[in-house]
Amino acid sequence: GRFRRIPGFSRLMRILLAGALFLSGSGAAPLLGAEPETDAVEVTVPPGLGAAATAELLAEKGVIGSVWFFRAAAKLTGDDRRIKPGTYRLRRGLSARAALRELCQGTANDLKVSIPEGFSSRQIADRLQANGFGPAEAFLAIVAENLWEGFLFPTTYNFDRGWDARKVAERMRAEFKRRVEPEYEAAVPKPSLTLKQTVILASIVEREAVLSEEKPMIAAVYLNRLKIRKMLEADPTVQYALGYWKKGLTLADLKHPSPYNTYNHYGLPPGPICNPGVDAVRAVLRPATTDAIYFVADAKGGHVFTSTLEEHLKAKSRFKRDQRIINERIRAQERAQSR
Repeated sequence: GRFRRIPGFSRLMRILLAGALFLSGSGAAPLLGAEPETDAVEVTVPPGLGAAATAELLAEKGVIGSVWFFRAAAKLTGDDRRIKPGTYRLRRGLSARAALRELCQGTANDLKVSIPEGFSSRQIADRLQANGFGPAEAFLAIVAENLWEGFLFPTTYNFDRGWDARKVAERMRAEFKRRVEPEYEAAVPKPSLTLKQTVILASIVEREAVLSEEKPMIAAVYLNRLKIRKMLEADPTVQYALGYWKKGLTLADLKHPSPYNTYNHYGLPPGPICNPGVDAVRAVLRPATTDAIYFVADAKGGHVFTSTLEEHLKAKSRFKRDQRIINERIRAQERAQSR
């Protein structure tokens, strides 16, 4: 406390720290607490991992000897904002500066692949195949073998170009464990659904929601339906049963024989229908407070939530009317432009 009031104290401390970091960057073993080693280890830095957690990861792998020096160097140089995710081959016993230099340069062998929230494993497999990560069927076989549909976290990854389908799937599964499972474990109050049930419902919410802010309301509607033993009647479950995301389901589609069809079966389907993001999972763990058990699309891109069948039917009628008006305007504009 009293030292901070000494004029120039903060600047002096920064100079001393910079000097210490310079020495650590020069390979001064006493500062790092470890002798330089020649062997290398593989380290995967996931997207969004902060400098502090990265330091812990590197220390655990033996890449650096001091978590404190790494964090201090990252903060002092601004490299804490420049660390790039990816899989690295790093030599043990690196200095803080050397480790940061590697992590800020990134890996030349990495390929960035974005997996959107709500992608099914089939969609993920097709995207991976398009990016050169082996045949889609190899990835799907691994997902089916381990029952990982729904448990592959959707985000932007930096995959090594040499990885096979199994390593890519395991990386996505590990990211789910890192990002989603702590949300479930820390939920208050304790969830009434199991983790698998939570993910199943979150996958339906993910496919239903157009607006992210509506996810807690959609989750609440389905939870209310489960409580009163009312069928979920979720269109995305029928689409999943059909094998593709089809718009405009027919009456024949709604009768499609499948345990995933929630128009024919009570309760949750046997597994997730897509890979949900963390917001959809949070929506199930912390749903909105409402007695609504219906929702229908509105003409503005969102939904209208209602508590009675009468209100629901009125909302459906309004949506159809608004759609007719919009379609008539579009046709009128097309006619005017064709003249």
